[in-house]
Amino acid sequence: MTDAQTTARAHVKSNAAFLSDGCAAIFDYAEPAWREYRSAAWYVDQLRRAGFSVEEGSGGMPTAFCAEWSNGDGPIVGMYAEYDAVPGNCQAAATTQSPRTGLGPQAAGHTDPHSALGMAGLGGLLATKVAMEHHGIKGGLRFTGEPAEKHRGSKPIHAAKGYYDGLAAMLSFHPFYMLPMCNTVRWDTHCGVAYAMIYRFRCDAPETWGATDGAPIPQSHSDVRAPGANDALVQMYQAGRFLRDTMLPHQGGWSISEAIISTGQATADNLPAGLAEIKYMMRVPTVAMAEQVTAALDRQAEAIAAMTGCTVTRHWVCKSRPGLANHAMARLVWDGIQQVGAPQWDEAARDVMRKVQASCGVDPMDDPLLAVCETLIDPEEAEAILRRDLPPSQRNSTSDDYTDMTWHAPTARFYMARPALRGGPYPAWAMNALGGIRATIDPTVQAAAQVLAVSALRVLMDKSARDSAMREFRDRLQVYDIPPLCDYDPPLHFAWPEYVDTARGRDWHIPVSPN
Repeated sequence: MTDAQTTARAHVKSNAAFLSDGCAAIFDYAEPAWREYRSAAWYVDQLRRAGFSVEEGSGGMPTAFCAEWSNGDGPIVGMYAEYDAVPGNCQAAATTQSPRTGLGPQAAGHTDPHSALGMAGLGGLLATKVAMEHHGIKGGLRFTGEPAEKHRGSKPIHAAKGYYDGLAAMLSFHPFYMLPMCNTVRWDTHCGVAYAMIYRFRCDAPETWGATDGAPIPQSHSDVRAPGANDALVQMYQAGRFLRDTMLPHQGGWSISEAIISTGQATADNLPAGLAEIKYMMRVPTVAMAEQVTAALDRQAEAIAAMTGCTVTRHWVCKSRPGLANHAMARLVWDGIQQVGAPQWDEAARDVMRKVQASCGVDPMDDPLLAVCETLIDPEEAEAILRRDLPPSQRNSTSDDYTDMTWHAPTARFYMARPALRGGPYPAWAMNALGGIRATIDPTVQAAAQVLAVSALRVLMDKSARDSAMREFRDRLQVYDIPPLCDYDPPLHFAWPEYVDTARGRDWHIPVSPN
């Protein structure tokens, strides 16, 4: 541990209250994708206070940003924050199932939690800056605000527009969400491809074959109701689920999920619905597989539109590349994880966990914490466990859009434990709550921020390690290079769910307030 790294770790610890307050604030904002106005503004304000120059609305995304700071010529290290929450997961930082004050359960809430992810990123960034200033370390820092991660939204756009270019390294942290990826670094098998698109069905000229001759208005109440956009949506939904059985081979890890975007057609009249939208998200190992699925969905959408008197257009939400491994960066961050150690939870935190267990109908345990949360696992050992369920030929699995960063700079993707309970499965609210209660989530933020800081300083100070990572990065690009796939504008204009201010006060876009 160098003096600079010791300084950085001390800074993270001495600012524990600030990081805890920030994590709680972002958790409580719980703003969903593309609509994270308060969360982004909070980060921009803190970064400017800390001396960073900040571009708001980076990449044409209103809730994205790019912050930079320099201590003279030298290598530049990248870190980032995510802060989008998930609709239908509104949970208070409490030991019982309860939505946040004034809201219902269908409002958004943090699940992963991105509130901790972003605050660890900020904590590691600020600690690195302080150490660079104190010890005269040359170089720079770049910190991006990444909205809409649950849609794989911002990073393919930032990548295509050059926001990750020129970095000596990118450090990517996520609270662990699947075993064996807990307190470790990804080795060979990085996340895969994510494509997401919206099919928009419009019924501007409904069928008239059922209309009564001489009716005073088209589609009168006594006429047959013509098919419209809702009919197209239902058929698309059903046919898509059947189509999954034949679109891709039944091996390896892949998934296709859909979401229906509401257009507010809440009056049951005899008029065919004029607009309906369905979003698909596919997580597949390769770009070729994603293109295969897209072509099948396109053919299906066109056929259904013709059947229902509609037109259909496809709108991209994301095209995210698979990840590129970098063993040199993985080893560097693994060294940092071993220096810092796993998060540690005290008895007060364990008591909170016991209360959550009791609320879930589970007898409280002497040690309610999942054992892996406080242990480390070697990256190559984790890799071997991960590969047990994958075909040897499959390079990538699951999806997360950090992968777009890996094609622009040597990148390490690491996971630190978030609090998880023994004896599951538990309902989703329990994990969400533990991700917001200070006593249980602050240890994750503290450990991850310290790993980020000591790793960033290693990149800045250790030219040999830095050069080794860059050589490997360039060598891998020689044999396996995928340019940015993003050829679309940010999908901002859809009816994404959000909070609204009305005469009733601040509410969720679906009026579920208890008042």
